[in-house]
Amino acid sequence: MKTIFEKSSGVNGILLESETKSCDCISSKFLRQGNIGLPQLSELEVMRHYKELSDRNFCIEKGFYPLGSCTMKYNPKVNEFLASLEGFTNLHPLSSDEDSQGALELMYRLQEALKVITGMQAVSLQPCAGAHGELSGMMVIKKYFEIKGEKRTKVLVPDSAHGTNPASAKMCGFEIVQIKSNERGQVDIADLKAHLDKDVAAIMMTNPNTLGLFEEKVLEISKIMHDNGSLLYYDGANFNAVMGYTNPYIMGFDVVHLNLHKTFATPHGGGGPGAGPICVTEALKEYLPSPVIDFDGKKYYRNYNLKHSIGKVKAFFGNFGVLVKAYAYILMMGDNLKKASGDAVLNANYIKEKLKGKYLLPYDEPCMHEFVLSGDWQKEQGVNTIGIAKRLMDYSIHPPTVYFPLIVHEAIMIEPTETESKAVLDNFIDVMIKIADEIKERPEFVMASPHSTPVKRVDETLAARHPDLQFKEG
Repeated sequence: MKTIFEKSSGVNGILLESETKSCDCISSKFLRQGNIGLPQLSELEVMRHYKELSDRNFCIEKGFYPLGSCTMKYNPKVNEFLASLEGFTNLHPLSSDEDSQGALELMYRLQEALKVITGMQAVSLQPCAGAHGELSGMMVIKKYFEIKGEKRTKVLVPDSAHGTNPASAKMCGFEIVQIKSNERGQVDIADLKAHLDKDVAAIMMTNPNTLGLFEEKVLEISKIMHDNGSLLYYDGANFNAVMGYTNPYIMGFDVVHLNLHKTFATPHGGGGPGAGPICVTEALKEYLPSPVIDFDGKKYYRNYNLKHSIGKVKAFFGNFGVLVKAYAYILMMGDNLKKASGDAVLNANYIKEKLKGKYLLPYDEPCMHEFVLSGDWQKEQGVNTIGIAKRLMDYSIHPPTVYFPLIVHEAIMIEPTETESKAVLDNFIDVMIKIADEIKERPEFVMASPHSTPVKRVDETLAARHPDLQFKEG
């Protein structure tokens, strides 16, 4: 495919005002002289160029997207329609509460729904994504101990945690203490106790964890932490596995963030937008980012009157369009949110059992919504995990998460979600088995993948460190 510069035909789709007559409002010394080097095409040629580019992008509407820990499930298009309603899209962010009752009511009702789903007592919708929710939650925890007059400096983070967990805690000034996993891929209680002291403010956990395994000792961990005066933070990135079956409050957590752009089916990928509301227990209600949305029986309003609030963490309503889509999804699903989690867990276990003889399964346990294979067997035959991932692209399947979590060598992290049919899952299984067989017969061919995509194999390290984004004539 040619670049838009190579397609330049010398035809202007738009004739700029400055090209047709002199500009009297700007001094001539500030005006550009000569050709600025932009491509010259008609409007139709430009539209065709960008349509052709878009057709080359991979998306959930084009194929299977088994990206572990990211819950890349189908986003119903009715959600997009509702978020684009004129009353939402044309509402000025500086409108008064009186003029924003519809939007405020939606946010209030979403807060109430998230309370029920998580079991928590208070919610802030402001954070704009998961890591932002983590940061906000850790800020709440830090201020909680400051108000109590306790100087706690450490946060415990399991070695199976999402990479943003230690980063979020570190940005709040905490020292990060890593807790090891045991032989079953769960938090090692002995190691946790060995690192626990009165300097520990909290533990950040994901349940199920990043290996896709449920932390069976979570209630014991909760008691250990609370007996020490410490709090528990719940990373909700994997919440798609447990909706309706359990919740963070039952598990003993004090703060939780949810990824609305994962669990509640708003578009995910491409850098956003997202939404990462934080939910807290009654004891932490006054520490939430302000404002929260309240209702006095007559009107909905933004409540800034939180005694110990950490302040605003996002302008205006947060990513409001994402909130609309998530609320629509919750209303549409109702009690079927539980079925969504059940189906996601069933699908993951189905794929795991079908593939565990062809790929190494480091933790052979019943999984939740995702599981982690290892490409060690294939690496011994000449093809590493990145080679397997690239080969999947030739079969119109998006590569799963690879090399994460770090505690699994040559990790292949697979999450099928609940929105894919058995036929899609069976095709993925067949392709993964075919690739394993190909590696035995033609490892060099697989390692050179992908072969059918617009861009073939590149040097990822070189591309990341020295990106060349500038068009060069000739």
